[in-house]
Order: sequence, then C-alpha cells, then structure tokens
Amino acid sequence: MQDTQTIFASRFLEDVVDGLSARPKTLPCKYFYDELGSDLFEQITKTPEYYPTRTETRLLESLAGDLAALVGPRARLVEYGAGALLKTRILLDAFEAPAAYVPMDVSAAFLQQSASDLSVEYPALEVTPVVGSFLDPDLAIDIPGGPGRALGFFPGSTIGNLDDAEINLFLQKAGEDLGPDGWFLLGVDVNQDPSSLIPAYNDKAGVTAAFNKNILKRIRHELGGSLNLDAFRHEARWNAAQSRMEMHLVSLSDQTISVAGHRFSFREGESIHTENSRKFSLKQIRALARDAGWDVHHLWQSPDDRFAVTLLARDGQMR
Repeated sequence: MQDTQTIFASRFLEDVVDGLSARPKTLPCKYFYDELGSDLFEQITKTPEYYPTRTETRLLESLAGDLAALVGPRARLVEYGAGALLKTRILLDAFEAPAAYVPMDVSAAFLQQSASDLSVEYPALEVTPVVGSFLDPDLAIDIPGGPGRALGFFPGSTIGNLDDAEINLFLQKAGEDLGPDGWFLLGVDVNQDPSSLIPAYNDKAGVTAAFNKNILKRIRHELGGSLNLDAFRHEARWNAAQSRMEMHLVSLSDQTISVAGHRFSFREGESIHTENSRKFSLKQIRALARDAGWDVHHLWQSPDDRFAVTLLARDGQMR
C-alpha cells in the first residue's frame, strides 16, 4: 500500500499538470501550505495591512462567553484548517471543561507541532490531530465521544477560498462529521472595499508575495520542476463582478517551464490563478448555509462591519 506521502505527491503532480494545462492556468491554493507556507501565512496575519485576523480575533474575544453558554460544558471542538491554533485558545479558555479538540490541516509537521504545544497548555484536553484537506470527501474524522456538544470551527474566512459547490459539499460533510446535534462556527469576511482589500493581499513587506510563490517553490523542490521563481511576480486583484480578491502569479516574459516531463508555455503577462478570497453579504451566508442543511441561528458582526462570525445549527436545535 502506498504511504501517505507518496499518495500526496501523486495528487500534487496530477493537480499541477491539470492546472497548468487549463486555460486560464490555475493551481489549487491548498498547496501553499507546507511547513514554510503555513509559517508564512501566520506572518501574513501579523502584517499591518491584513485586517481579517485582528478583526476576527477581537470579535471572538467579545462573543466567546456567550458562545460558551450556548455550547455548554464538555464541548468537543473540531477545527478545519487549523493553522497555529491561536483563535482556538480563545474558545478553549472560555468553554467550561472542554473535553476534546480535533484539529485538521494539510501541513503535517506544522500541525503536529501546534497540537503538541496545545496538549502541554491544556493537559486535560484530548487532542487528536488529523492530517488532510477539509475538502477531501474520503477523509474520516474520528471525534472522541462524550456528552458534550460537537462544534465545528472554521475561522479566518477560509470559506471564501471555495466556490458554491465546494461550500455545499464541505458544509454537508461537516454536518456528517459533527453528527445530528453538532453545531458549526464560521468566520466570514464581509468587507467589499477594494481600498482596504488590495493592500491586505499585497503587503509592503512582501510576505504575501512569498506565500504565493511558495507553491512554485514546492513544485520545484517536490516535483523536480524546472522553473525560475524570479520569472513570476505576485499580483493581487479585486474582481468586483465576483466580489472576490484573487491572487495570481504573473509571468514576466515569454517562457517555458517543465514539471515531471510536462512542458508548459507562458506568454509575457499570462498568469497562474492561485487563490480566490470571496467576500460575502449576510444574505449570501444565510442562503449557502440553508442550501447545505444549516441555518444561521446566531450572528455576530465586528463594529466596522467588515467581518462576521456565524453559528450554524439545524432547525429546532437552538433552545
């Protein structure tokens, strides 16, 4: 049987070949996140321009007490795309005797270190990390049993990276993971002002550019790709028609790169579309949740109206 690393490398190569063969060229944003990419993203969240993390963190701090009262004791928390677990601690500190925590992330080394650190800080908490993508329909999540509420947690507006079909499948799968009595806490970016959005995705220090280019670095190192990182530049674009920020890697010249025997030609100015970050209206959030079998039963919004945290549940669950 193939080991996990071999399977991942095979999928990575397949996705790269498919994406660079497409018109326009694309690459899945999940491949940003090896150990270096995960660290770069944490650096992005600390840049002056990147408002979502600071805004959501303050919002979570203000709502954590109310949420804890709703969820009740012995909660079992499942975090999709866990990262450094910084926001997780806000919830764990507010909850009454949380029983279990299941973080999921695609970066194995980063996840294991974060989970290990958390176990030291919360010795009574059962921490069970899961390596994988939250979009993988075959990924089984074993949530420790117990009388407490299962609560899914998807902060950071990562939901904006997904299209409607992916959101629907993800929310449905999360519902299966969490069980019929489970709830889901979702962070959503509702800011649609390009004057603050574009700098947030193109910081002056160049951290986001390095993060974007990390996908090329991984292709070169892990798939033996023949390419020059300096032959591409990072570009952040606001797509008003789709209400989303886009990240692109733009070719600086006519060039050809090769990956595992496959050759891909670029024209000067042609880009690889690497990520979308959609910005939602509250009406859209409610509609997407409802289509996947959830309802928005609580909604908290930041004072500047740029970010929202929503608590999803099924009809009749909130008492």
